[in-house]
Amino acid sequence: MSDSAKGQQGTLVVICTMSCKEALIELVPVFERENGYTVDITYGAGPELAKKISGGIPADIFVGPEEFSGPLIDEGRLVGSSRTAFAHSSAAVAVKEGTTKPDISSPQKLKEALLAAKAVCYSRGASGIHFLQACERLGIADAVAAKLVKPRPGEMVGPVLVRGEADIGVQQPAELLPVAGITIIGPLPAELRQTIVYGATVFTGSTQHAGNRAFVDFMRSHAAREVLHETGLDPV
Repeated sequence: MSDSAKGQQGTLVVICTMSCKEALIELVPVFERENGYTVDITYGAGPELAKKISGGIPADIFVGPEEFSGPLIDEGRLVGSSRTAFAHSSAAVAVKEGTTKPDISSPQKLKEALLAAKAVCYSRGASGIHFLQACERLGIADAVAAKLVKPRPGEMVGPVLVRGEADIGVQQPAELLPVAGITIIGPLPAELRQTIVYGATVFTGSTQHAGNRAFVDFMRSHAAREVLHETGLDPV
């Protein structure tokens, strides 16, 4: 479909968590050209977006992890049968570039690294939820919480590391990769690792049935899979 046809099918309103932002920045223009829709997309942190959706903000599609779409489905804000997974990820550990990389190869080594750190930064999103659960299993949840340096409003974990305000940062690769000046060490140890599943879910009351279906199908297309992989997400 030509650029001149963009928007002829109407507008899709999409709400997307930050972890998928880099991928969607590349994919949305492709979807618009190929399908004739204009996409009005808003990015934000998962907890804030979930609060807005719970409050009744109108839209067509939510793009984000099951940790947020699940409760919204239970509330009746999203259509459970529409949820379609397109990628997965897990929490990763990072440090400021040029600093010593802690050993996180086992649960005990990770525990030692976190206890030795002066400050730790993690998000309130799905990766942060999983990280705190890992800390609970290690018996150091309170100790780590006491070292928390919160990102500034709207900020990711990476910039906190770059400024030297935290020794260790935990977030998803898709949110860490775009940040210059940090080094991603790797995921949490396998024994503590959890999978974050990303999907596209239709809003209750959305009337863009054809457009919603086209968008969901596109997110599972070959072109989308390549971009998802390049931006730190593992396509399903």
